[in-house]
Amino acid sequence: MLKYILFDLDGTLLPMDQDVFVKDYFGRLAKKVGSLGYTVEELSGNLWKGVGAMVMNDGKALNEEVFWQVFEKIYGKKVVEDRPVFDSFYANEFKESAKACGYNPKAKKCVQKVKELGYHPVLATNPIFPAVATQNRIRWAGLEPEDFEYYTTYENAHYGKPNLKYYEEVLEKIGAKAEECLIVGNDVAEDMVAGKLGMRVFLLTDCLINKYNEDIEQYPHGDFDELMKFIETL
Repeated sequence: MLKYILFDLDGTLLPMDQDVFVKDYFGRLAKKVGSLGYTVEELSGNLWKGVGAMVMNDGKALNEEVFWQVFEKIYGKKVVEDRPVFDSFYANEFKESAKACGYNPKAKKCVQKVKELGYHPVLATNPIFPAVATQNRIRWAGLEPEDFEYYTTYENAHYGKPNLKYYEEVLEKIGAKAEECLIVGNDVAEDMVAGKLGMRVFLLTDCLINKYNEDIEQYPHGDFDELMKFIETL
């Protein structure tokens, strides 16, 4: 019996061109910390190294710890002292990156409808951002953090997508079985993989990411209207 509906965020509830968003976000962060000696070129490359380490996390530490271990290895103790400035960015200047994203009112309507139908909404976004940044991105989509029973951030996750252990950890946190869940996402590789655990899946195609050119006909797919029709048939 379906009980939980897991939503991805970036490109799903929050429309975006990932390349446009990342360029805007990295640029704003570089501007924030530039006076501390972090150059745009180096910072961009090192942010990706930190993200890569979180995605490859083997579960021995939280993603937050893994990210800052990478940064400390690169920049030394200086970055530990400068961390409050980075944290301040995500709470403040990062909000301006909403301009690099789109907005779809159907996302909010979908989450509200899910709750009306008695399902429990969970935000299964790749946990590579601090909680405050994730909360901001939720609001950009027209929603509130409180709309979800649980949402993943780099402070509460030990893995990243597409690692199946990421989804197993979410199931453990919400106390659910895979067969009780539906995952809705726009990334074939990162989101549809949850089907291997026994979760039902729905591929939202508005901002489709299909890096390996898989045949998407194997998955239920479509826009928010098709998603709601799909949920109502379950």
